[in-house]
Amino acid sequence: MSDTSIRDDIGISQKAEMPRYSTRIAKVMNSGLYQKTLGAAVNSRYGRVILLAGFPLLWLIFLHVGPIYQMLKISLMSQYPLPAGSEPQYTLDNYAIFFQESIYFTPLIRSFFFSLFATAATLIVVYPVAYYVAKIVRPEGRSKALLLLLVPFWAGELIRTFSVIMLLANRGALNVFLREIGLIDRPIQMLYGPFSLTFGLIYLVCLYMLLPLYSAIEKIPSSYLDAAADLGAGPWTRFRRIILPLSKEGIISGCSLVFLTTVGVFATPMLLGGPGTVMFPETISGFFHGASNKWPVGAAFAIIMLVTALTAAGIFMRLVGGRKRRVI
Repeated sequence: MSDTSIRDDIGISQKAEMPRYSTRIAKVMNSGLYQKTLGAAVNSRYGRVILLAGFPLLWLIFLHVGPIYQMLKISLMSQYPLPAGSEPQYTLDNYAIFFQESIYFTPLIRSFFFSLFATAATLIVVYPVAYYVAKIVRPEGRSKALLLLLVPFWAGELIRTFSVIMLLANRGALNVFLREIGLIDRPIQMLYGPFSLTFGLIYLVCLYMLLPLYSAIEKIPSSYLDAAADLGAGPWTRFRRIILPLSKEGIISGCSLVFLTTVGVFATPMLLGGPGTVMFPETISGFFHGASNKWPVGAAFAIIMLVTALTAAGIFMRLVGGRKRRVI
């Protein structure tokens, strides 16, 4: 039997099965239970809105807004967990501790400094890669190129952090390579300082910068660049007047994601940082690892970090994305 006849028989059998499924679906839709429940919602405009938005709203409330609300509630308590039979007492003293003790202010500033620096460095490192994949690689090979770039991110945060340690250690791959080519005689101390922490943060979050940039650059019509080249615009002019303005949305999204991720990262600073690079999340964790009556203080510090980070990201998005620029 030929392949054509086999495909014809399969098509006939599939067509024969379709009326059966249609009949079953029609029976379900005509049943009284369906008409009183899901059918009534589908036939109503507001019901369709509720069905479409219901799951995302539940996801947002229970997995995002709910935990933040609980954290805010704990931050206002004088004690948590509450003893059996006692009523919660609310106070602002937990927030006052942050402003009264300057020792807590330094890790917050340090976290923001490293996050801003890591965001800028990630943008500089990743932008050429995103442009190469979006404009230089042929369209049929872009999916494979992206897949190769995403492979390291299949591993977890700890595995990638330990890979950075093996790369930058005194007997790591980088020191061994520098010694083999004769540039150094003894290992260079790269770990447990600002360099290793910044390097690890960039490696950890570069994916959040790559995807928005690639999406924005890939949408730029190549005809714009060709027309600018025909008019005499050089590579730098084309980048400054066309590519950069039209990829601004990707820059804003990528920088916001990277900043908000790095400012709250916990494991990487502990493994790659040193005594002089203690970040604010480590300070917050100390209150939860200690006595139970310190939980409200840790919750208050977490709310302070959340509000400060969101405010900084909002200001950045407003300043960078607030004004429209003309192309050429």
